[in-house]
Amino acid sequence: MMRVSVFDDMTLCTDAQVESMLPIVPEPRRSEALSFKHTFGRFACLKSYLMLAELLSSEFGLEKFSIATGEHGKPYLTDHPDIHFNISHCRNAIAVVVSDNPVGIDVESFRHFSDGLLDKTMNPEEKAGILSSESPEEAFAAYWTCKEAVFKMQGTGITDNLHNILSGGVTTGTKINREKGYALSVAW
Repeated sequence: MMRVSVFDDMTLCTDAQVESMLPIVPEPRRSEALSFKHTFGRFACLKSYLMLAELLSSEFGLEKFSIATGEHGKPYLTDHPDIHFNISHCRNAIAVVVSDNPVGIDVESFRHFSDGLLDKTMNPEEKAGILSSESPEEAFAAYWTCKEAVFKMQGTGITDNLHNILSGGVTTGTKINREKGYALSVAW
C-alpha cells in the first residue's frame, strides 16, 4: 500500500495561512515551523505535517504520532516502525507519501542547470537523454527527483553514487506537471 498527497496551490502560501495552521499542529512542529525565516519555509513545514497527519489517519487509522530522524536525517514514526513516510517540497509544490514499505519522494521545480551540474549528477546516457529532450529542464528535474527519491528511500543521504543510483533495481515513478512547473518522483 502506498499513498501520495500533493499540494500545489502556492497562492495559499501566506502569513495568514501560517497563522491559521500553527494552533492545530503539536508544539514540536510549531517550533520547527517558526524557526524558518521566510513564509514559504513556515508554510511548507506546517502544511506537510498536516498532509502527513491526514494520510496517516485515513490509511493507517493513526490520530497521534511522533516523528524522529535517523542518522542521515530520514524521518520515521517512533512508535510505528512498520509505517514509512517521506516529505518533500519546492517552490511549486509540497508532496507527502506514506507506505507499509520503505519509500522516498522528491519534488523539484524546473530550473536551468549548468554543464558542470549535469556532469556531476548524470551518467552519459542520462545526460544524452536530457540534452536531446524537447524540454531539458523537465528531463533534468525528472532524473534528479528519481535519484533524490531513491536516496531518501534508502535513508543514506546523497552519496557519491549519483551516476549509478538508478541502476540498482529500485522502482521509481515520475510525474511531470508542466502547468505548475515541477517534477515529482517516488521510489519504493
